[in-house]
Amino acid sequence: MNKVRLGLFLLFTLCSSSVSALEPVVLQLKWTHQFQFAGYYMAAEQGFYKDAGLKVSILPANPGNPDTHFKVLSGQAQFGVTHSGILQAKMQGKPLVAMAAIFQSSPYCWMVKESSDIYTPEDFVGKKVSHLGKDESAELTVMLARAGINITDLPTYAGLNPLADFKRGVFDALQVYVTNEPYKMQQQGVETRQICPKQYGLNVYGDILFTSENMLSQKPDVVERFKQASLKGWRYALLNMQHSIEVIHEKYARHKTKEQLSFEADELAVYITHSGVPIGSMSETRWQWIAQLYSLDLTQWEGIKSTFIYHRTREPSEDTWSWMLVLACILTILSLPMYGYLMFFHKRKYRIQQLPYKDENTVE
Repeated sequence: MNKVRLGLFLLFTLCSSSVSALEPVVLQLKWTHQFQFAGYYMAAEQGFYKDAGLKVSILPANPGNPDTHFKVLSGQAQFGVTHSGILQAKMQGKPLVAMAAIFQSSPYCWMVKESSDIYTPEDFVGKKVSHLGKDESAELTVMLARAGINITDLPTYAGLNPLADFKRGVFDALQVYVTNEPYKMQQQGVETRQICPKQYGLNVYGDILFTSENMLSQKPDVVERFKQASLKGWRYALLNMQHSIEVIHEKYARHKTKEQLSFEADELAVYITHSGVPIGSMSETRWQWIAQLYSLDLTQWEGIKSTFIYHRTREPSEDTWSWMLVLACILTILSLPMYGYLMFFHKRKYRIQQLPYKDENTVE
């Protein structure tokens, strides 16, 4: 009887341990906490990561050094958020893997004052602009180059207070993220408008969820579970924006007002959701087009695409282990009736043994 109980205890322990043992992983964001990362927050808050067997720490970036590639490649984080420049980094030999494109279009734009005479990329001739050539916003310079603007001839601003100097009219156009600088100018009563790559057909991906080749090879199942839970979080965030804003403001971005988070949510929704395109979708054809757009070496494309674009893989040993856990749980469930029967039989036998012996020849 004790052996039966011990066996059942071990089976219960195996099943419960498979549920309670969460895999710790770190997600490194590309900027400070804001609605831009809403899907990851909601995946954590709604328990989607926990349901996937993951314990996720979400870290904001250091604005002075927001290099997520290094954090992931060095093992300080298992996952990160980056920009389309990840393709160039891959071609330079960095073992990075693009898992999902959260933004189907780039949220980087040129911001000009409403009173400016700049309406199209062609109007940038002779205009003074903010810094040029950042990897994460390379599409802005590509947009100008495709309009015939020689960007090397443009005078550039090199001051330390770009927003204040833009407001004062020191230069004409500022590279911005659509949810940040335009909102700040609006709050200060400065009317602006944006000239964006998306308006001119340059729909490069933005906010790429990525990992390292090493992480994918060592823990493919963790990578898949993290991706699916994250995308589930994004779907929840977009379907429940007001609740998401409340949670983000309370637990992550207390430095921002709810009004600012609402502004971010409204602005970013159009970059995330496209009709008929599932959240996070990427295509090999579009990545190749991005490589051409950035004038990257296409001869390298064929060599890196199979390890650059994430495809789900599963280790046979992991499948076997998963089935072992399932089988253990099934055996536990099937053992319960037997356990109940044995307990009933044992108690019945005990009661019979305890009955007083009655001699047939005894006269009452």
